[in-house]
Amino acid sequence: MTFTAHINVMPLKELLDPQGKAVMSGLKNLGISHVHDVRIGKHITLQIDAATKEEAQQLAETACQKLLANQVMESFEVHIQ
Repeated sequence: MTFTAHINVMPLKELLDPQGKAVMSGLKNLGISHVHDVRIGKHITLQIDAATKEEAQQLAETACQKLLANQVMESFEVHIQ
């Protein structure tokens, strides 16, 4: 069975997000002042062949831990469909 893993990788909240700060500054320069914080990450979609949803979840998490996310600086969430 084929499952779709939607993975969101974000910088840890404790760390500075230079891209987010640059976008925040740009928004203020455009007169969009109601935004209080911007964090920029990445969204990754994997098509996974697995017997069960749980197996697909485990495979996606392993991919994140070993390659897709730098766990020193980033956190990740995996959602399987």
